[in-house]
Amino acid sequence: VFQKSLIYALIATLITLVIAYPLAYAIAFKSGRWKNLMLVLVIAPFFTSFLVRTLSWKVLLGDDSFIVNTLKTVGILGDNGHLLATPIAVVAGLTYNFLPFMVLPLFASIDKIDYRLIEASNDLYANPITGFFRVTWPLSLPGVVSGTLLTFIPAAGDYINAELLGSTNTRVIGSVIQSLFTDANDYPSAGALSIL
Repeated sequence: VFQKSLIYALIATLITLVIAYPLAYAIAFKSGRWKNLMLVLVIAPFFTSFLVRTLSWKVLLGDDSFIVNTLKTVGILGDNGHLLATPIAVVAGLTYNFLPFMVLPLFASIDKIDYRLIEASNDLYANPITGFFRVTWPLSLPGVVSGTLLTFIPAAGDYINAELLGSTNTRVIGSVIQSLFTDANDYPSAGALSIL
């Protein structure tokens, strides 16, 4: 169970990083006068309850939803295929719910980068990819590390997404701790798992 929780959290963290980095980069360098509005839009989901956001994914990934029907039409899902009650749904919920925790530290780190350094790498004949990996990526690593920690740690202990979007076989560490506390009254085991 502990391993499955870590795998879900790790996959969600990596997907969140892949989505959040271009978004934070665009907000920091390309948004211009729309920077504050884009930051508000990143923070806007926090004005809704975590539970409501997770339940909305239950509607979005339901068997009769637009997403599932589109995937069936394209041929990615079979005619009897579904997304709800699968690990894909759990990872999608974790990714969405913890995306702002990745975007904000990345934005803070990327926004501090002097854009003249990126221009200097272009002047020194570095192509955009080389300039990114030699200048932008190393300077934004503090944001990557803090965003990864802020995303991975709560995702590893989250059990709401697994409970609402997963199946009865989707047991994660948070649900095991909850059942040990509430159902089995095994406080020492629950406490030990909580420390882990």
